[in-house]
Amino acid sequence: MDSTILGIDLKTIVTVLLVAVVVLIILLFFIIYKMNIMSRKYNALMSGKKGADLEKIIRIRFKEMDQVKANAKRVTKEHKDIKKHLDSCYNKFGLVKYDAFNEMAGKLSFAVALLNNENTGFILNAMHSREGCYTYAKEIIKGESYIPLSDEEKEALERAKTLEEEIEDLTKEAETDLEEEEISFDL
Repeated sequence: MDSTILGIDLKTIVTVLLVAVVVLIILLFFIIYKMNIMSRKYNALMSGKKGADLEKIIRIRFKEMDQVKANAKRVTKEHKDIKKHLDSCYNKFGLVKYDAFNEMAGKLSFAVALLNNENTGFILNAMHSREGCYTYAKEIIKGESYIPLSDEEKEALERAKTLEEEIEDLTKEAETDLEEEEISFDL
């Protein structure tokens, strides 16, 4: 007597179900085994001194993180204060050495311009001669002088005003050179 369900032999269905049950039982034992291992590791970690130590370590780390956060805020505030201060400091300069008088050699005379970020500052011009040294100071406001400047003083002022541009150009050139340079690891 052959019996079928939905056109499939009953013996085939029972065999497939038995195989599925055996596979599920094997998976169940595997999962139980893995859970026991995890449970032992967890209990070992959380029990006794190790568990208490772990909790203490976590608390200490949170306190350290709070201190780091507070320090970061302090450093950020200090950085802003320093940046405000630096904006008013003289951080641009231009120097031109020259011979003020034809009788002196060695370019002992010089004009130096010192400017802040707003191109405000001063120019010192020291002219050396056989009789002595004559020094003049001229005020610069926003890149302009209200007193006529000599050619050397104008050049020193231009050098100071364009110092940042020159540094940027040199930086870009160096970056371009590094990008173009190919590194070969062939032996």
